[in-house]
Amino acid sequence: MTPEGEKLLESHKTGYGRPLGSPQAAAHPEEHIARRRAVPPALGNDPAGNCTPAGLTRDILSTYFSPFEFVQSRDRILHHFEWTNEWREIWTDGRKLPAEPDILKWNGYSVGRWEGDTFLVDSYGFEPTTWVDHFGFPHSEEMRLEERYRRTAPDRLELVMTITDSKIYTKPWVSQKKAFRLLPREESTIDGWYGLVDDRCVPAEEQDFNDKVRDPAGGIIK
Repeated sequence: MTPEGEKLLESHKTGYGRPLGSPQAAAHPEEHIARRRAVPPALGNDPAGNCTPAGLTRDILSTYFSPFEFVQSRDRILHHFEWTNEWREIWTDGRKLPAEPDILKWNGYSVGRWEGDTFLVDSYGFEPTTWVDHFGFPHSEEMRLEERYRRTAPDRLELVMTITDSKIYTKPWVSQKKAFRLLPREESTIDGWYGLVDDRCVPAEEQDFNDKVRDPAGGIIK
């Protein structure tokens, strides 16, 4: 990471990972410090704790507990995430990404094209206050995201992501291969209704949860 990136990471107080200063954290010095510095959520500053949009990379990386779907149309693909009911547009009509977007977007601007059997998505123009993941890794408004999707079986999808952000990272970060499985209908049905559930983050409900659960658990009594 660059000095600016390290400063931003240090300012992000996450509730995920091994507890800060714990024996569990000390027993794993090989892990990045971002995974060994968790604090009680009430003492952190995770934007998601106030229902601030998580951002595209975090939505993608959070699919280990929440599914997503692609909806195809003539000139674009809609990427729908169950967690917080987020949508993004991936334009496939040949347009180029804006070089200097007037408005930065929570999920950025995305264009897609096919390279053989791989669907390649390029994205740019992200709101810089979101986190790359729930461990608090930062990014700047200069972040570029590349996603490479490939279907490896009728019910399997493979993804490799590359993040390039010279303000925060000294070299591009390339993910491990992420494997997704198409859920059978019986595994994605609620009360007999097939589809993604309405898993929104509602500010009023989140604040009530903070007051009754998160804050008291962190020793904050109002």
